[in-house]
Amino acid sequence: MKYFMIIIFVTLICGCSSMPSIPFVSDMLSDSDDDADERNNQELNISNAPVTDPDVLSTSDTILQSNMQADAFGALRRPPIMSKSSGSYASMPFVNHVGDYVRDMAQDLVANMEYVTERTPVAITNFVLIDSDLKETNLLGKQMTESFIHEFHKFRMPVVEYKATDFITVAETGDFFLSRNYLDLSPSTPIQYVLTGTLTKHQGGYIANAKMLGMQSKVVVASAQSFIPYYIVDALIPSSSSRQSEVVDGVSIISSGG
Repeated sequence: MKYFMIIIFVTLICGCSSMPSIPFVSDMLSDSDDDADERNNQELNISNAPVTDPDVLSTSDTILQSNMQADAFGALRRPPIMSKSSGSYASMPFVNHVGDYVRDMAQDLVANMEYVTERTPVAITNFVLIDSDLKETNLLGKQMTESFIHEFHKFRMPVVEYKATDFITVAETGDFFLSRNYLDLSPSTPIQYVLTGTLTKHQGGYIANAKMLGMQSKVVVASAQSFIPYYIVDALIPSSSSRQSEVVDGVSIISSGG
């Protein structure tokens, strides 16, 4: 009997030694972590390496396009290319315009405005170039006036259009109610406050300074400031009638001006 038990014990020991070893779960997890770290290091080395392979370049372009946002029409929005100091640049699609910056300025004006109410008539003049004799503007200064009229009307402020005449002019070029000829305008207009401002050329854009003044007191009752990038300003295209032109060697040369 004793010999029989010894034989069984020896048989069990031999059988266990012949079975394949099974790794513990912790060993498996450590191995998988090591593999993941090795893969991450390989990817990091690839990303840090200089990109010269055309296939890699096309892949990076695809990743860049996938990260771009699409507009309401499904078109990809690319970041706008800022203008050079001369104002020229390669145009790229964008969704903002001057009115977006004027909207923010109008909100700032209303936030710190004093004395101006829904019963005080307001007039809005063109923004002038700060380094001029304050009697010179450009297309940006004129468009900011129109945008401020729109924004203030949304705040239910009584904006006076002082360029309105008392009659409609009918001509071959169109029918008009506004005029820049002071002889066509009313000599007396009920205006209590005037919004005016200045434009300062800056590297990369314009600094716009807006201020609301009392018509009689000349006191500043509200102010705002904003920076308008060049690519927004350059998007304003002067009409052919407003461009300065001259004939050189029989050819009409048109200059858009500043």
